[in-house]
Formats: sequence, structure tokens, C-alpha cells
Amino acid sequence: MRARMTALVSRVMKVSPLAVDTAFAVALTAITLAWELTDRSGLWRESDTASALLTCLANLPVAVRRKAPLTVLLACGTASICHHALGYLPEVNNFAPMFALYSVAALRPLPAILTGAVVATAVWWWAAATAQDGMALLNGLQGLAVVGATCTFGLGTRRLAERNRRLAELTERLRQDQEDRARRAVTEERVRIAGELHDIVAHHMSVISVQAGLARYVFSSDPGTARTALATVADTSHEALEEMRRLLAVLRLDRPTREDGTYDPTPGLGQLGQLVERVRAAGVPVDVEVTGSVRPLNPGVELCAYRVAQEGLTNVIKHALPARATVRLHYGGEELRVTVTDDGSGSRQSGEGGHGLIGMRERVKLYRGAVISGPLPQGGFEVSATLPLSPVKGGSRTR
Repeated sequence: MRARMTALVSRVMKVSPLAVDTAFAVALTAITLAWELTDRSGLWRESDTASALLTCLANLPVAVRRKAPLTVLLACGTASICHHALGYLPEVNNFAPMFALYSVAALRPLPAILTGAVVATAVWWWAAATAQDGMALLNGLQGLAVVGATCTFGLGTRRLAERNRRLAELTERLRQDQEDRARRAVTEERVRIAGELHDIVAHHMSVISVQAGLARYVFSSDPGTARTALATVADTSHEALEEMRRLLAVLRLDRPTREDGTYDPTPGLGQLGQLVERVRAAGVPVDVEVTGSVRPLNPGVELCAYRVAQEGLTNVIKHALPARATVRLHYGGEELRVTVTDDGSGSRQSGEGGHGLIGMRERVKLYRGAVISGPLPQGGFEVSATLPLSPVKGGSRTR
């Protein structure tokens, strides 16, 4: 039953406005003819073929009132005046021009509305003037009231249609804005994930590559050193896998990284010592200098500072060996400065070159910071990032 009703409503909603207006015009013509035929007062000319033809000409054009409302109004008004002038019943054929006037007020500009109002008023006044019941003045005032009400309803429909059109445009614009924001969010998230993957893969694979090469070189001559190098490879690869799992867990929240359902902590400056130990195991002497008042930071700022140090040390392993590196952390009053310098002689790109430096700049820019990188006058290379600080309420962090 519900399916039948739904199908019926769908068919009704698909009916075109022209079909509706045609049915309405036919019904209006039939009612007018019936009204005219039932007149038995004897004051007016009896209905005949001419009156029926004029009645059809005065009412049937209403079927196309949406396409040419002013033309329909003129046609209906002319047929009505002719019908009244020939002495037929004046009360009929007065409403078809009003329906046409309603369409003029709803669909056409102000000059057309004024013209239509004049035509409709003339039709009604002509009918009032030809009446023989002594109520011409009252019928004329009634015509003015009907014309005014018709124009008012038409203008109200026009304003409602315009409001609906603007609402539809705003809705479409809002939908497009939401889609654009969603696309931008997806793009930004992809860029962030790409930066995270680069930081993880570039650093850990650089350490693994150096240690694997060292183990192969001294495998026969120095088994102890080879075992130490392989142990570093195993530890580094395990940590890389853990970070990859943590990153993927952010993308798939239904799969936790641990058996107990908890997630690994986001890297921060508390893990800087482990990072330095891995780099030292890769054959790069690293010094760490911390100045200023050490205090807890926002997790995002700590992760950003950690990634800057990681990228700087990774570049040392990839481009500057043999070299000695220094990591400096300076806690200022309103900013944290992370600097990684080395004394290597390898060639590296400064400015906008290199995916690592580009990702570092984007990451630091997210926290309203700045990155400076380039070769030093005395030799070597320096990467320095400055991050604005905001206080963290409650808790403390042990390094």
C-alpha cells in the first residue's frame, strides 16, 4: 500500500505546470458556461454559440499563462469586453483575467504589472458599467479591491520564489564550500602523512644502510663490531616499524597498536636521547646542548622539534659523513630554538631544495615558526628552527 501511494505521489509530482494550467482552464471554461446557461433573470441576452465562443476565448488562454502572461491577459480581457458589450451576462468571464494578472505580477517586471493592472481594472469596470442593477459604483470599487489583492498575491509569490532561488544558490555554494574544505583537509592530511613517512623512513633507513654496510665490511675481520652493527639494525628497524604502526593506527582507529588496546606515545623531546644514540651507533659523534629553562611543552611543538632534530641528523648521515654533529635546544621566554650543525664537507641543498627541508618548513610553519638552513662560513651545515611557545597547564615531563 505504501509503495502504491509513493508511486502515485511521484506521478503527481511529475505532472508539468502546462498540464495543470490546461486542466484548470478547461474547468474554468466549463464552470463559466454552466453559470451563464443557468441565468434565468431575463435581463441579459440569452446564451448562444457566440457567447460560448467568447467564453472559451476568455478562459482557455489561461492554459499558457506561465509562458506569456501579459499576452494571455490581453486576450482574456478583450474577449471578456466583447462578451459584455454584446449584452451577455456581465458577471461571467471576469476571473480569467485575474488569474492572468496573478501570473503577470509573479513573473514579469513592474511596467508589465502596471499594464496588466490597468487592463484587468478596465475589464472589471466595463462589466460594472454594463450592469443594469444600479450597483455600478460598488462593482467598480470591488474591481479595484480584487485587482489590488491579485497583484499583492502575485508579488508575494514572486518574493517567495526569489527567496527560494537565493536559498538554493546559498545551499549549493555551501555544499561546494564544504566539498572544497573536505578536499583541502584531505590534501593537508596527505601532506602531513607524507612528511611523517619521510621522517620515519629517511632517518631509520639511513641508519640501517650505514650499519648494514659496516657489518658487511667487518663481518670476517671484526665479528664483535659486526654483531653490534646488526643489533643496531634490528633495533632501528623495530623502532621504524613501531612508528609506522603508530602512524597507521591514526588512519585506522579500529586497529590498536598494542595488545592491550593502547597506542604508542607520539615522539617528543623525551626521545631525543634515543635518537642521538642511534645516530652515534651509525658512526656520527653527536653532542647535545640544552640551555634555558627546560619546561613541558605542547605535544605538537615537541613532535615538531623532535622531527627537526631527526631530519637534521638524517641529513648528516646521508650527506656529510665523516662529520661531527651538535644538537642545541634553547628554551627562551617565548620560543624554542632547535639547531643542528655539523662540520662535514658533503654537498647539500639549501633554500627550497630537498623533500626533507621542504617538509620541515611546512611542519614548522604549522606552528607559526621559521626555519633557516644553509652552509656555515667555516664549513659544515646548519639547520635552525624557531618555534613559538605557549604554556602547558598541569603536569610535568621527565627527560
